[in-house]
Amino acid sequence: MREFLALIEPVVASHLGVPWRATGFTDLGDRASHRCGIFRGSPIDVFAKLNTGGETAPELRGLSLLRCHGVPVPTPIGEVPVAGGTLLLQIAIPEISERTPAQWAAIGRVLGTLHRVYGESFGLDFDGFFGPLPQDNRPCPDWPSFYASRRLLPLLRMAVDAGHLDSALSAGVSRVIDRLPLLCGPEMRPALLHGDAQQNNFLTAPDGAYLLDVSPYYGHPEVDLALLDYFAPVPPTVFDAYRSVTPIDPDFPSRRELWRLHGYLAVIAVDGASDFGRPFLARVADVIRRYG
Repeated sequence: MREFLALIEPVVASHLGVPWRATGFTDLGDRASHRCGIFRGSPIDVFAKLNTGGETAPELRGLSLLRCHGVPVPTPIGEVPVAGGTLLLQIAIPEISERTPAQWAAIGRVLGTLHRVYGESFGLDFDGFFGPLPQDNRPCPDWPSFYASRRLLPLLRMAVDAGHLDSALSAGVSRVIDRLPLLCGPEMRPALLHGDAQQNNFLTAPDGAYLLDVSPYYGHPEVDLALLDYFAPVPPTVFDAYRSVTPIDPDFPSRRELWRLHGYLAVIAVDGASDFGRPFLARVADVIRRYG
């Protein structure tokens, strides 16, 4: 990231209206799917993330959407075209890495607050990305149709086309998709979602929790809840705090793996041949046994 410093400094200076120079750099690439890090300086530190797809506009629009509804997100500085992609620049937020129960609770409350913003249909008027993969947000009138046509079917095709999903698992996922009208539970109002709400996409700061790497759309709130502990457990405090803002359907645990299926397919599509990705094949097989 340091090779982009000469491009970053004038953009930050223009944002501040005063000269700005970086005095240090912390690489955060081991915590994300993109190259990223924090450039230290005064009066602000700057978070920079490289999008090799070349498009940061959807993320900037997503941040703006959440901010206009009072949801805490980082303040964008701008975007910088670079060789091989685009840099997204944001004001860096001081992070508390060892979360206390109160900070875990802040994550639950901010997610509950987000889910109390409602839309007229499932989807959004602009598309986004789920990790490195394009995310189709074209609206649908009901949730089973949206989850099938905008999430599971595209990711199933990507996983098959990548050669990482065999015909038996592919047929099993198709059976689950066919049964979605029976599996999705009670009809829900379209709620504004984070879109990639695994716990590392929340930053805990002294003044509360912030949402990071957002890919929003209006959907079923249980999808965000299912992704919170997608990679690692979270304490019950998170869900208790969420319930203090908005309820969780008692049958959510029985649907948790159904909502994770699109995440499993995304990992398989990108990393299905790797040591990290291969175990997700067993998770897909388990989803098929549960719901197919």
